[in-house]
Amino acid sequence: MIVLVDFGSQTAHLISRRVRDMGVTVEIVEPDDAYNFVKQTSPKGIIFSGGPLSVYEDGAPTVDPRIFSLGIPILAICYGMQLLALSLGGKVEGAEVGEFGRSDLHVHEHGRLLA
Repeated sequence: MIVLVDFGSQTAHLISRRVRDMGVTVEIVEPDDAYNFVKQTSPKGIIFSGGPLSVYEDGAPTVDPRIFSLGIPILAICYGMQLLALSLGGKVEGAEVGEFGRSDLHVHEHGRLLA
């Protein structure tokens, strides 16, 4: 089973459908419920969806940070990736180019995010 944490993405249900098309059970949960649900069900993986907000906005959704210590792989998309980076000590900045398209990634220090 995969748990999809829905941060308000218009594509959360599309993502879950594609995963189900591969024969995998998907449960969609709200960010506030994610940690407890994951702890109770022990899924094989977690997907953090995108969403319309910035992680720096007041009231932006988040998850219990203990979810990162459960040892379950997390695939983070868009907003979910911003939240993952910020929660693990990174920072989120705007890009010089638009939101879409190719970007270069420079790893200065290998750690938990990239090994």
